[in-house]
Amino acid sequence: MIRVVLADDHAAVRAGLRFLLETAADIEVVAEVGDGAAAVEQARRLRPDVVLMDVRMPGTDGITATATITAERLAEVLVLTTFDLDEYVTGALGAGAAGYLLKSAEPHELVDAVRRVADGDGVLAPEVTRRVIRALAAAQPAPAQRAPAGRPDQPGQPHPSASPSVVAPPRRQSATEQVSDPVARLGDLTPRERDVLEALGRGLTNQQIATELFVSAATAKTHVSRVLMKLGVSSRVQAALVARDAGER
Repeated sequence: MIRVVLADDHAAVRAGLRFLLETAADIEVVAEVGDGAAAVEQARRLRPDVVLMDVRMPGTDGITATATITAERLAEVLVLTTFDLDEYVTGALGAGAAGYLLKSAEPHELVDAVRRVADGDGVLAPEVTRRVIRALAAAQPAPAQRAPAGRPDQPGQPHPSASPSVVAPPRRQSATEQVSDPVARLGDLTPRERDVLEALGRGLTNQQIATELFVSAATAKTHVSRVLMKLGVSSRVQAALVARDAGER
């Protein structure tokens, strides 16, 4: 069974989500909460497979709660919200969410997303995928923009080689900034784990990685977990960003 905690500040929405998810024989809703702090508390107590998280909630918001849950490795987080604003998308992914869906998703899409996230895959709503891809491409600096070695920055000017965040709020760190030294940590990966990281950088699912590397899906999932642990990141999305920033793709 896939054990799910629902976090949404509207009781009617939670009731509808519970009814929908529990029509699937392999999904069980183990708790409902109305704010981010309660989501963290229940994740610590119940250790569910997935927390289905809204973004806007009173008190502790969904992005802050996601960051705590993923940092403590309590559960996978699938964000489900009405809002497709760029700052929410990048904020949630930067906090370690494994997926981002809109509440306009079809019922079968939501059920499938919960299963995929529980299995270690990532999920993005079609409405936001293209914007995320464009933002990732725009965030990669061209070689001509890099400052010569040893050249001091001019006062009041941004460093020429500074890479903008992925349409995120200015103070939010990039995936590679969130780990102490991603290049050094890449050296800790085995050759097979480097293959897995490269596959994550291309957006492959666990099943696709398993097929490409001629291993079982369970083995692929284990490799992905080890890559995340060694890199010090919370989600496969962050690992893909590290792969991009480190030139692994």
